[in-house]
Amino acid sequence: MANILIVGFGGFIGSVARYLISGCVNQIFNTCSFPIGTSVVNVSGCLMIGILSGIADTRQLLNPEVRLFLLIGVLGGFTTFSTFGYETVTLLRESQFWAATGNVSLQVILGLAGVWLGLMASRVIYTASGTFFG
Repeated sequence: MANILIVGFGGFIGSVARYLISGCVNQIFNTCSFPIGTSVVNVSGCLMIGILSGIADTRQLLNPEVRLFLLIGVLGGFTTFSTFGYETVTLLRESQFWAATGNVSLQVILGLAGVWLGLMASRVIYTASGTFFG
């Protein structure tokens, strides 16, 4: 139960940080149609997980609870893309090229397909019910 609370508290912090940073970046670049706020969050999250996991692996400075809080909680709430990047690089470092390629392909293609299918399902639900969820 303690680990769940550690991850949950970190996730809260990461999610709020994502909301604030993405919003600020989008305000600064308000004429840009590219989702730059999300890109900044995803890339900076990847940079942070690389730095923190490198420190944790080479210097043994982060105990298991701090790793849970920072890597899974804060950065997991900030962006799951950072975890995706870290896991893919780990597969590459372990010379598992095909697994890394499969991971990237599977998550990108199925992620996009999931969003598209969800949008289509919401239209079907809307049409079938006559109103949207109520």
